[in-house]
Amino acid sequence: MKKFEQKSTALGIELGSTRIKAVLAGPDGSVLVSGAHDWENHFEGGYWTYPLTEVWEGIQDAYRHLAEEYQKTYGEPLTTVGALGVSAMMHGYLPFDRDGHQLAAFRTWRNTTTQTAAEALTQRFHFNIPQRWSVAHLYQAILNGESHVRNIDFLTTLAGYVHWQLTGEKVLGIGDASGIFPIDSAACDYDAAMMASFDELLAGAGMPYRLQDLLPRVLCAGQDAGSLTETGAHLLDPTGTLSPGVPVCPPEGDAGTGMAATNTVAVRTGNVSAGTSIFAMVVLEKMLKNVYPEIDLVTTPDGAPVAMVHCNNCTSDLNAWVNLFGQVAALCGTQVPASQLFPLFFNASLEGAPDCGDVVPVNYYSGEGVTHFDAGHPLLLRTAGSDFSLPNLMRAHIYSAMATLKIGLDILQGENVAVDRLLGHGGLFKTPGVAQRYLAAAAQAPVTVMETAGEGGPYGMALLAGYRLAVLQGCPLNLADYLKQKIFAGSMGTTLEPREEDVRGFTAFLERYKAALQAERAAVEHF
Repeated sequence: MKKFEQKSTALGIELGSTRIKAVLAGPDGSVLVSGAHDWENHFEGGYWTYPLTEVWEGIQDAYRHLAEEYQKTYGEPLTTVGALGVSAMMHGYLPFDRDGHQLAAFRTWRNTTTQTAAEALTQRFHFNIPQRWSVAHLYQAILNGESHVRNIDFLTTLAGYVHWQLTGEKVLGIGDASGIFPIDSAACDYDAAMMASFDELLAGAGMPYRLQDLLPRVLCAGQDAGSLTETGAHLLDPTGTLSPGVPVCPPEGDAGTGMAATNTVAVRTGNVSAGTSIFAMVVLEKMLKNVYPEIDLVTTPDGAPVAMVHCNNCTSDLNAWVNLFGQVAALCGTQVPASQLFPLFFNASLEGAPDCGDVVPVNYYSGEGVTHFDAGHPLLLRTAGSDFSLPNLMRAHIYSAMATLKIGLDILQGENVAVDRLLGHGGLFKTPGVAQRYLAAAAQAPVTVMETAGEGGPYGMALLAGYRLAVLQGCPLNLADYLKQKIFAGSMGTTLEPREEDVRGFTAFLERYKAALQAERAAVEHF
């Protein structure tokens, strides 16, 4: 096994919705080793949340697995890396007082409790403020009269919090910052006019601060975001093996790391990240003409404007059904691990009818902004004459995982947004040629999946850390050119064109899916 100088490697850690994963990449962007820790959100006090104690338990476990794998593979302990970076699920609400004490439980992207605030800010700014965004959570807390809001000294995202603890720096990558508050791409900072407008609201509510006093400083990819302190090194690796002093790149959100992982930070490129949630990111040539509540306007890790279609629900219902079939197998005396179940069922779906035989799941575990649901209940609908087979059921669940995304993509099509290439990544694409084929039908565009598609965001974060290291070493390239020339030149990937029968089938399924949302609304209201 080829060894690398440890100081030439880059470590990326991402806190996703169901997994915390660490990836160590070599100087050429190849994945050397990885480690992971599974976790789940909790619904407590009316909010989806994760306790911060579980944040550190998970980070340490994922890093421990990575370090053990490195020792096993390369025959030496991992004592340092060239650079590292942390990313996490975007948006949400993490407020702290001046002493660093957490003032309220972490409110994640999954919460749909800020409709009043989001609508008021959207109207005030003439800019879509989704319910997930940190500023919507802050304003809703103020409107609710929550006592803690007067004591806020620092408001950040999950990635910003972890970075703060590792480095002592209250900063944020511009992509993640664009999920806190609208960004001025030309200035690479929060939009000053909108910031001043929000300060008027704060003053009217009697708050003793301005918004800019609370938020982390915005940085673009490659900029100095501090280094790993002794305290931070111990937080990451309690064994004391990892040395402090490692350069740390700006912390990012999972949208930005997805763009890096798929080499889609250049104009007219796009990617689809599919896991617990699913979202599409398209780098814009120009801003959209209209304001759409279904479309977020965020940025790449280097500040370019991006149209984002974010759907809260993707694989949760699909996973539940696969787990159910695993229980059936166990009842029959056969233990089949999930790593084998998913490819079996995904490949079986290819035998299903292109329109899924009138089988229609609605995969809403939580609210869904694109279709204007504040809550969700998973449903399975079919007609009495439907072809209720395993292939049709599994194909319908995979279609369902991307159906709401398609509703949002149709809005961008109406704005004549051009995309030269669309790349898929995340857990939904791990089984080759299945979800990729269906996404091509849904988007009616070629879809490419790279060999690193299953690594997803943590790999993208490692690449951003690698870019920080390259800048320190004098690299003159911007992020897009660095990824294109240094990482993805000659990279292996597969591209699938949409099949006519799949396009017709998905279109028919989507019409039934839209009709089924009426039943979903009734279930939310009455069940």
